Amino acid sequence: MPAPRRVIISVVSDLVTDQRVHRTALALHSKGLIVTLVGRKMRSSLQIPERPYQTKRFKLGFETGPLFYAFYNIRLFFFLLFSKADIFVTNDLDTLLPNFIISRLKKSVLFYDSHEYFTEVPELVARPHIRNFWLSIEKFVFPKLKNVFTVNESIASIYTEKYKVPVSVVRNLPFRSVSKFSSVTRDGLGLPIDKKIFLFQGAGINIDRGAEEAIEAIAKTENAALLFIGGGDVLSLLKEKVKAMKIAEKVFFLPKQPMEILYQYTSLADFGLTLDKDTNLNYRFSLPNKLFDYIQAGLPVLASDLPEVRKIIDQYKIGKIAPSTSVTDIAATMKQMISDDHQFVLWKENLKIAASELCWENEEKKLLQIFKDVI
Repeated sequence: MPAPRRVIISVVSDLVTDQRVHRTALALHSKGLIVTLVGRKMRSSLQIPERPYQTKRFKLGFETGPLFYAFYNIRLFFFLLFSKADIFVTNDLDTLLPNFIISRLKKSVLFYDSHEYFTEVPELVARPHIRNFWLSIEKFVFPKLKNVFTVNESIASIYTEKYKVPVSVVRNLPFRSVSKFSSVTRDGLGLPIDKKIFLFQGAGINIDRGAEEAIEAIAKTENAALLFIGGGDVLSLLKEKVKAMKIAEKVFFLPKQPMEILYQYTSLADFGLTLDKDTNLNYRFSLPNKLFDYIQAGLPVLASDLPEVRKIIDQYKIGKIAPSTSVTDIAATMKQMISDDHQFVLWKENLKIAASELCWENEEKKLLQIFKDVI
């Protein structure tokens, strides 16, 4: 009987809240592969819960900026070089080069999972020299890839047209079988029990995600509160804004949570917010994890008008698209959603259908089809 194949999955996240790579690792582990998931450990990182596959986190002297990426890629290169593996799975452009080089040296199979339209993220668009560096890596490696998948049809089409490489789609769908029972309560978390709660969650609550507008909009909305769960670059500014506006009784913050706990917290809200602005191509063609988390938790969604998000909301009729990401339009949409009890009941019924279809138990089949020749 041949020995089980070994696969190394690498990503720059700290692994704890990265749902996509966790689901990929579980799927491959379930097929008998020996899986090692590689990421990094930051000062703010939570402990990794017990998992059925192996994990490895690099602790580096830098956590952001060019030096971080340089040191991480060098460390990853040597880790891959001296590790036994038959299959490499690289996540996003910032881990692609070492995986590509080592897979060629070892004649191993390489899979590339692009979580976003990487070279169009706002942090790079605003810094053209750094963007050109990453773009040069992409242009060098991408045309040579054979096994590529990404998060939605829009990004897949862009890459296919640009590099003439077929790109499959595996969406960021959560598990359907997550327990709906929770010992967590609003009262236990210090949240209001007599207000409708709009939830804004995510590991990347950053610039142009609509968080600032959500705060100003909730201030104009009676009988409603706003809850942030997660981390991101603008969180400290958001907290200062809430303090300056003197609305601490309407806006609440909870830190990032392990996935298992996050599911329970999500279910405490009444509505979910996804308000990315169409300020760059990456945001325009995004399909956020939180949208599907809201669906599984049964939360009607208030969203900005982005094509991939609109497709889901229009198809399943599970919420409203705000006319714009202005404070006035977001606040008006919040008020409409709170006041229409009949529509709320319809949304909740439609969410049951959406949750049964938009789940990892269905989407995993697409992932395993991509890996069918190595499992």
